[in-house]
Amino acid sequence: MSLETRIVAMAQAMGADVKALTLAQGSLSALNTTAKTSLVAAINELVALMGSAGVAIDDQAGNGSTGVTWSADKIFDSIEAAKLALKNELVNGAGTALDTLKELADALGNDPSFATNVATSIASRLRFDEAQVLTNQQKQTARDNIGAAAASDLTALTTAVGNTNRDFVADYVAAKA
Repeated sequence: MSLETRIVAMAQAMGADVKALTLAQGSLSALNTTAKTSLVAAINELVALMGSAGVAIDDQAGNGSTGVTWSADKIFDSIEAAKLALKNELVNGAGTALDTLKELADALGNDPSFATNVATSIASRLRFDEAQVLTNQQKQTARDNIGAAAASDLTALTTAVGNTNRDFVADYVAAKA
């Protein structure tokens, strides 16, 4: 390969590099700054504009201040405080054993029909404050649970014992006469 060919190859490689760099940086004439001849001058112009616009980090600024911003750390702390306040509002002082939805679900046995099951269970309880209509099986189960006798058991017992109001003294007097 001749020296001339090598120099042409080098010039073409350098041209390709310059073209790639130009494409990467973009056209300076497209900048929205007054400085269009140098990237450094354009960046310096932006820094000056931002400083004069009052854009600054101020962690002492209150909520709603639009002329400043908080630091990333202040923003993070503010979000964490808001999350904690919301959690506290949601749990409303619930103990640590029941202060998450998972803990509540575990406490309810992860039963999606818990309310229905509890209502059904309550509805099948014997009431003391008003009369109920029960099947014979329900009556038998209730008696068995509390150790009570059925009406038929009491009738049989009454029949077996007989009249407890009988005047036994009169019977004795009559038998002795």
